[in-house]
Amino acid sequence: MSAPISVVIPTLNSAKSLPVTLLSLMEGLDAGLICEVVVTDGGSTDSSGAIAMAWGAEVVIGAASRGGQLRRGVAATRGAWVMVLHADTILQEGWAEQVKARMQQGPLCFSLAFRARGLAPRWVAAWANLRSDVFGLPYGDQGLLLQRSEYDRAGGYPDQPLMEDVALARSLRRKIRRLPACAFTGADKYQQQGWLRRGAKNLGLLLRYLLGAAPEDLARRYHGP
Repeated sequence: MSAPISVVIPTLNSAKSLPVTLLSLMEGLDAGLICEVVVTDGGSTDSSGAIAMAWGAEVVIGAASRGGQLRRGVAATRGAWVMVLHADTILQEGWAEQVKARMQQGPLCFSLAFRARGLAPRWVAAWANLRSDVFGLPYGDQGLLLQRSEYDRAGGYPDQPLMEDVALARSLRRKIRRLPACAFTGADKYQQQGWLRRGAKNLGLLLRYLLGAAPEDLARRYHGP
């Protein structure tokens, strides 16, 4: 049986973090899970595209927009399953065996952890994992694995600059199960703005989105100070 999973990674000037993300996928290749990696780039001016191609990934280029990039990336895949990862995410060793054992249970995400030490990173990650378990709303930095047919039935990622992951999760109308394996993600914005401030800001953006705020307005707030 051919490898079932196409991995999709959105990039925008991600040259610094992308190699380690790709390295963490190697055990999925060794386990016969991954058939291809598609990097969907939003117009990087660094070497993101060259790095991706050097690792054997297909590169799709288009306008910078998280939802639009992911939509283009998934459209270019051929696997029966799609796994979406951010370019600054490193999967914990042993993730492939967990995926292989549980992928037939339905849509999956990973447990969030930050590449930072201290109580604040653990607290923010614990809240994110609780939100994922209770409300079924994992963010994109937890990764997402689901059947391509289920993705298509849900309408795929909407072409919007923020909350595209929440929009897709709500459209699936099915519980996304969290794996024990961690997705270790970067913490730059938290470290620059403060863990409490950034966490409160993200929660506020989520609530505003659920109440009907435009993703474009939220994106300006997200990327602002």
